[in-house]
Amino acid sequence: MDLYLFNLINQYALKWSFLDTLGIILAEYLGYALILVIVVLAILNFRKNLKPAIQAVLAGILARFGFVSFIRWILPRSRPFVNNDVNLLFEHNTSSFPSGHVAFFFAISTIVYFYNRKLGGVFFLASFLIVTARVFSGIHWPSDIFAGAIVGIFSGWLIHKLMVK
Repeated sequence: MDLYLFNLINQYALKWSFLDTLGIILAEYLGYALILVIVVLAILNFRKNLKPAIQAVLAGILARFGFVSFIRWILPRSRPFVNNDVNLLFEHNTSSFPSGHVAFFFAISTIVYFYNRKLGGVFFLASFLIVTARVFSGIHWPSDIFAGAIVGIFSGWLIHKLMVK
């Protein structure tokens, strides 16, 4: 199933340059826009948005550098381009399971959602675009994405619960 879904998405890479460019922008750079939004919101309304911004950063760090690193240490997995013929737009050197990018951005999206459902929905949509682009680009399996989303959502929920008390 993983290979089928991967091929279904990745088959369109390297066919149209505008789509490849969009895939790279979404996979590599859209996340910076999400971080920038959090920073700007924290600056514009420091008293209201500082706590959510801190929670978002902590949740992202916990997801990416805590849970993902631990899981990768226990369950190392090669990226799709290592042993398969894929349409690769760029390379990555680390293990692929679970996706650190996905975990990080879904953790941030979860925190934003707890404080502002509409903006949280936009963050989840942007995170979904990021993760789809990472499969499209040939660097993640769909199961890497799914596991990363679970890790991220759990990390966001955990940090929020711990810091609300």
